[in-house]
Amino acid sequence: MTCCRTLARLLLSGGLAFASAAHAAGITVHDARNRDVTVTDFARTVSIGGAITEILYALGLESRLVGVDTTSLYPAAALQDKPNVGYVRQISAEGVLGLNPTLILAIQGSGPRDTMDILETAKVPLVLVPETFSEEGLIEKIKLVGHAMGVDARAECLSAAVGADLAQLRALRAKVTKPVRVMFVMSLQNGRAMVAGHKTAADEIIQLAGAANAVEDYDGYKVISDEAIVAAKPDVVLSIERGKDSLQADAVYTHPAFALTPVAANKSFITMDGLYLLGFGPRTAAAARDLSVKLYPALAEGGAFASALSTANCRQ
Repeated sequence: MTCCRTLARLLLSGGLAFASAAHAAGITVHDARNRDVTVTDFARTVSIGGAITEILYALGLESRLVGVDTTSLYPAAALQDKPNVGYVRQISAEGVLGLNPTLILAIQGSGPRDTMDILETAKVPLVLVPETFSEEGLIEKIKLVGHAMGVDARAECLSAAVGADLAQLRALRAKVTKPVRVMFVMSLQNGRAMVAGHKTAADEIIQLAGAANAVEDYDGYKVISDEAIVAAKPDVVLSIERGKDSLQADAVYTHPAFALTPVAANKSFITMDGLYLLGFGPRTAAAARDLSVKLYPALAEGGAFASALSTANCRQ
């Protein structure tokens, strides 16, 4: 018995020593720049990107956050409790570095370029988190953030919950027999519509909801002509809530081009919270489900969406 206790103590002490050595050596993260970044301290982390912040809170790591950007709208406590380093594409290097961070997690596409160059040359690990708008990209985003923060087990828990929600969404989507054509309109300025093409968050969320993007000819966001709107024949216009700057249904229905499409004829206009709809964070499956039910009301008859996130405890 004494021998067993002694062996157990040796194994335990060896395991602790190994863990300590691994921590001292740092965690290697392969990020969106195709670079390996070594993280040795994540006690003071700055999060740039609403989805990253949402993941960190879902993993129970809010106490390590010392700053967030203005797109970190969920949970509301993030911007209420943490210093604000600015808009994700207009970050101030001084604002970030002034918080004395030990780690910076920034979503791919953060900027401006000058700021990112400064942050890359600072003596603080900068992990650029890939932004791939797909089910696989969402899962990998969660795992990368969790790995960078040294909580792989929690990240696996959260990934499994999100994966279960996505599986439910696929089952719901399989019931759609005739996809509606959705045009995502970011803005309508001076009568010109800026809409989402392929390789955008809007395009992917439309597809996740079981619909088809009415814009088929290009990637990214682009201002299109009235003739292109009419030719696209959208059934529904989708947009995001932006306070007083939100696109209004009447502005769409009375627009000369949209007035000639099924959108105006059927009064089909949907608006949703921007981060929820386009953020590609843990709630994305639920957002796609909500959009799907708005597009296909009959799908709501299948019962409530039992999100695995509501029962999963991935915070410890």
